[in-house]
Amino acid sequence: MNLTTLRSSTISTVTAIDARTPAHRDRAIDGLRAVALLAVPTGHWLLGGFTLDPNGALHNASPLSAFGFFAPASWVLQMLGVFFLVGGYASALSYRRAQEGGVSTVRWLRGRLARLGRPVLGVTAVWAALLPVLYALGVPGTTLRTGSTLVIQPLWFVGVYSVVTALTPWCIGVSRRLGAWAAAALLAAVAAVDFLRYGPLGSAMPSWLSLLNLLPGWMFAYQLGVCWSEKRIARRGAWVLLVGGTALFTTLLFAFHYPASMVGVPGEARTNSHPPSLLVLALAAAQCGAAILLRDRIGRLLRRPVLWAPVVMINLSAMTILCWHQTAMLTAAVPASFAGEIPGLTSGPDSWLWIAARLAWLPLFAILLVLIGRYARGFETPWKRATRGWRALAGLLAAGFTVFALGLA
Repeated sequence: MNLTTLRSSTISTVTAIDARTPAHRDRAIDGLRAVALLAVPTGHWLLGGFTLDPNGALHNASPLSAFGFFAPASWVLQMLGVFFLVGGYASALSYRRAQEGGVSTVRWLRGRLARLGRPVLGVTAVWAALLPVLYALGVPGTTLRTGSTLVIQPLWFVGVYSVVTALTPWCIGVSRRLGAWAAAALLAAVAAVDFLRYGPLGSAMPSWLSLLNLLPGWMFAYQLGVCWSEKRIARRGAWVLLVGGTALFTTLLFAFHYPASMVGVPGEARTNSHPPSLLVLALAAAQCGAAILLRDRIGRLLRRPVLWAPVVMINLSAMTILCWHQTAMLTAAVPASFAGEIPGLTSGPDSWLWIAARLAWLPLFAILLVLIGRYARGFETPWKRATRGWRALAGLLAAGFTVFALGLA
C-alpha cells in the first residue's frame, strides 16, 4: 500500500466515523474522557520504573524517589477527577434514558457493571494462565510478582467505580434536592477524616481511619458529574470549583505540608491517593471546574473529523487501555531484563539519562498496547460464545491471579 492509498483510506475512515456520529452526541464529554484515559498509561509509564537485582529479577521503582521536584507532573497526569466527572455525567444521562425507555434500575446496573467486569476478568485470567508458562521459560518468580502487582494495581479503580456507579440513582436524587451542595458534603467528610488523622490527635487515631475516605473521596467528582448532567452546575459554579479548588490545593500544599506527589512515593510515610486525601479532592475540584468551563470550546474543536476519530477509537477501547497498558510496558521490560540493565527500561530511575531514555521508550509501549488491544478488546464485548464452564474457569483463574498479585500466596 503506497502513501497515497494509505492517506485516502485514512481520510475515508475518519470521514465515516464522523458521519456515523449521532447529532446529539456530546463530543466534549467523550473528548474529556479520552484525555483522562490517556493520562493513566502516560502517568504509569513515566512515573514507574524498575531496578534489576543481581539475580536478574525486576523490582518496582519510582523516579520520584530521586527526582522529587517532578511531583508537579503528577498534578497533570492524575486526572481521575475528570474521569469520575464525565463518568457521573454519562451515567446520569444513561440512567435517565433507561428509565424513559422502561428499563429497570437492576437491568441498567447489570449492564453497566458487566461492561466494567468483563475486561478485568479477561486480563486477570490471561495473566493467571501466562504465569506458569513464563516461569517455565525462565522468568524469575520475583519478576512475575512485580509484573502481577503492576497489572493488578490500576484495577482498584474498577471496583471503586462500580460502587459509585451502583449509587447513581441515589446521586441523582440527592442532586435534585441539594444541587452541588451534595458534593460539598463529600468534601467535608474527607476534610473531617484528614483532620483526625493528620491533626493534633493523629497519633492516637487507628490506622484504618483513612479507609473512611475511600467512598466519599472518589465519589466527590462523580457526584459533580451527576450534578452537571442535572444542570445543577452552571458557569458560575464551575468558576467556584476552579478557583476554590486551586486555593484549597495551594493552602494544603504549603500551609499544611501535604505530600506534593499525587501518587505514592516509596519511603514516604504519607500518600495522597490510597486512600484519597483532601488534596486529591482539591485537585479534582480545580480540574472539574476547568473541564466544565472548557466544554463548549472542546466540543467545537471535536467537530473536526480528524480530531474526533481518535477520540472515538480511544473511548471504544477505554477498558482495554486501562487493563492492558501495564502489560504493554512489561512486554518490553521482561525480555529486556535478560540482557541486563538497559537505560529507561530495566535500569534504576535515578538519573537524567533514565528520564531521556524512558521518553524514547514511550512510543514502543504505545505500539505494543495497540497490538495487544487488537486481541484484548474482545473482552469488552459480551462473551456470547463462552459457556458457563469457561466463565467459571476464567473466574477461578482471575481469583488465583489476584491472590498471587496481592502477595497473599
